[in-house]
Amino acid sequence: MGTKTSAAPTTYREAMREALREALSSDERVFLMGEDVGRYGGCFGVSLGLFEEFGPDRVRDAPLSESAFVGAGIGAALAGMRPIVEIMTVNFSLLALDQILNNAATLLHMSGGQLAVPLVIRMTTGAGRQLAAQHSHSLEGWYAHIPGLRVLAPATIEDARHMLAPALADPDPVLIFEHGSLYNAAGELSPSAGPVDLDHAAVRRPGTDITLITYGGSLTKTLTAADQLSGEGVDAEVIDLRTLRPLDVASVTASVARTHRAVVVDEAWRTGSLAAEVSSRIAEEAFYELDAPVERVCSAEVPMPYARQLEEAALPQPADVVAAVHRAVD
Repeated sequence: MGTKTSAAPTTYREAMREALREALSSDERVFLMGEDVGRYGGCFGVSLGLFEEFGPDRVRDAPLSESAFVGAGIGAALAGMRPIVEIMTVNFSLLALDQILNNAATLLHMSGGQLAVPLVIRMTTGAGRQLAAQHSHSLEGWYAHIPGLRVLAPATIEDARHMLAPALADPDPVLIFEHGSLYNAAGELSPSAGPVDLDHAAVRRPGTDITLITYGGSLTKTLTAADQLSGEGVDAEVIDLRTLRPLDVASVTASVARTHRAVVVDEAWRTGSLAAEVSSRIAEEAFYELDAPVERVCSAEVPMPYARQLEEAALPQPADVVAAVHRAVD
């Protein structure tokens, strides 16, 4: 008889590190590049130990120029490599926006299908860690606006562990947004878990009364709100978008067709947000299923404050989600 393997305790950070280790081990074309990813082990400790294990050719420390090393990653992908480029935080990605938008996302189209860019770019996103207005942005919605990119937001340990492999297999450039508040999140990872389906959202909590749609760092808060609502007699379904481009609109509208109400929770600013896009898609494709207007819960439209109590007040909290649900169902 075979022995049954139990789920192993781990963290989001360790799951991401194991995904990197697996990628480096299984394909010699894969290498990791970015600021401090080597000897230092990564700004958030994700690549700790990989430099010693795989050496400086596979885990490369880059100079402080996001435009240069993202451009180098694009060139390596064009030459047949499978680079993983790490950008410390999403605000620094703006220094490489020309490379991401005008090269990585467009070369396949502009070359008539001749030049694919199988590049993965990882970066930390989100607030909640008192890093003030410099390092607290949630700009993944900006990148989800760009044709030619796939945009991922792993919100669970399982997704942190198993999104990377299919991202590397994608012929198009893939951006992975890792919420900084999740790195220390602990849980168990089932040994039977496998590659994540990047084309479909996930129902993280089934429900019948209202659909809560979110992604990334807001998933935990949304699930907390759903648990509170359950105690108040409201059965909320929670949808984790997982992939922000292309959006799995079918899963969202199917849920709304069951519950007839929706709240979108998005840590980004409300104006021009991903929440605005999701709300619009619901209105376009499931309007007659709605029994109430779609509600949105987003961050306050201010540069993120440093003081903890002000930061918490600016960010979506479970109480804000609960209040939005009551506006929709009461």
